[in-house]
Amino acid sequence: MSASTPKTTGPDLAALMRIRSLELRARLVMEGFSKGMHRSLQHGFSAEFSEYRQYVNGDDPRFIDWKVMARSDRCYVKKFEEETNLRCQLLMDVSASMAYGSKGYSKLDYAATLAATLALFLREQGDAAGITLFDERVLEHLPAQGRAGQWHALLLHLQKAHTTSRGTGTRFPLRALGEMIRRRALLVMFSDFLTPLDELERELGLLTAMQHDVVIFQVMDPAELEFPFEESAAFADSESGKKLLLEPSMVRKNYLAKLQAHLERLRKLCDRHGVEYRLIRTDRPLEEDLFDFLSARRNLTGRHRARPRHAA
Repeated sequence: MSASTPKTTGPDLAALMRIRSLELRARLVMEGFSKGMHRSLQHGFSAEFSEYRQYVNGDDPRFIDWKVMARSDRCYVKKFEEETNLRCQLLMDVSASMAYGSKGYSKLDYAATLAATLALFLREQGDAAGITLFDERVLEHLPAQGRAGQWHALLLHLQKAHTTSRGTGTRFPLRALGEMIRRRALLVMFSDFLTPLDELERELGLLTAMQHDVVIFQVMDPAELEFPFEESAAFADSESGKKLLLEPSMVRKNYLAKLQAHLERLRKLCDRHGVEYRLIRTDRPLEEDLFDFLSARRNLTGRHRARPRHAA
């Protein structure tokens, strides 16, 4: 646990994931998250400074601009561009590999809970959130809106979401999303990204060129990251269906080396395009993932975010 991570106050992860109601899971994570969260984070999600407004009782003193106060003898706080009108589109991969889980719940279950909690957080800030389900194509799309009932509509899409028999494709879903979302938005993708990365890099480049702010949550099961298997078994590719009888001790080193190379390549391509990348383990408390994410966003406040650096 990092030094910035709050004391865990949320429910036991295994017990949480046994709750069938996605709404209840999200509310419990949000409750535990809020208890450990510094109040200032609630105003740190937006990233770009927009304007000043006069200080009123209850404002966080951390946002007072002391230089302006020294010059004008008036107390102003910084207001951020997306503080009241952030539009966030959550993208959920429902391809076959997202059905895997060694802890009694799938990667999709975990990612859906994380997405629902983030949408609840945004709603309480007065921001708009939407949801897009995809595998090789867009399956469902609920645009980001701030209307009453939007969070429950989003929950309904997530609650009904199930994995398909197809693999993860990024070309057509992301190209379609770029055509559907014309105004600048925050795009948060949840996927294991166990897919060829060339297409993903091209589409991420297009999205960031359109000035979208893109965040990638790569959701991985601990068994996928550590390959702890000991006995010979038939291992099945969840997307192709192909099976191979393997002796784990014979293939572990090569598997882990290839996996690390894939993760590192994904991390680097995100860096080239100014995309925030986060590796999410499904055995980690969700409130810690959220806290780390929002803390990182808060650290961007008050300064310009790094501009995309396109590949040579």
